[in-house]
Amino acid sequence: MALRINDEAPNFRAETTEGPIDFHEWIGDGWAILFSHPKDFTPVCTTELGYMAGLKPEFDKRNCKVLGISVDGVSNHERWSRDIEASQGHRVNYPLIGDPRLEIVKLYDMLPADAGDTSEGRTPADNATARSVFVIGPDKKIRATLTYPMSTGRNFDEVLRLLDSCQLTASRKVATPVNWRQGDDVIILPAVSDDEARQKYPDGWRSPLPYIRIVPQP
Repeated sequence: MALRINDEAPNFRAETTEGPIDFHEWIGDGWAILFSHPKDFTPVCTTELGYMAGLKPEFDKRNCKVLGISVDGVSNHERWSRDIEASQGHRVNYPLIGDPRLEIVKLYDMLPADAGDTSEGRTPADNATARSVFVIGPDKKIRATLTYPMSTGRNFDEVLRLLDSCQLTASRKVATPVNWRQGDDVIILPAVSDDEARQKYPDGWRSPLPYIRIVPQP
């Protein structure tokens, strides 16, 4: 069954490059990014894991853990991590899940149930759909998803921007407009009445249209 926004992120136990984890326990009371890869030692994913390692302090500031997964074993991940550091200039500083039996990628609907039960003999093309990002909240619910083709490197600055929006809108009755970045103006939710909005925003708001109410980011 396909996973949708506001579904609970399926829990699992897994071996990682930093030891065994129970996913929900590992998330704790913060946020999490789970991002997947079709195979170790692939060129686009190598650049992605290196960039994420350099960006990880920004996720740390937002109380958000980062977790990678590739459908290979942990021993392969450890060797791949050395390549990533050597070529990208950043040591992988977050755990990578080993999923050689394809259990977790199936659980997250990235591979079909009949894809087999081993990563052995599978090519990156066989696992092409395992190129997703899941943003997961403290309530263990999926707040956002992104899926890319193998030929297109993911934009992890956008993942960080998406996290900022998810965190803001989870705690405030606002939405973020197109190309919003931290500190930009926001939109009052339609579900908030004008009377309620006046209490929160006594200086008022801009309304280019009757159903758009723009205010500074709270």
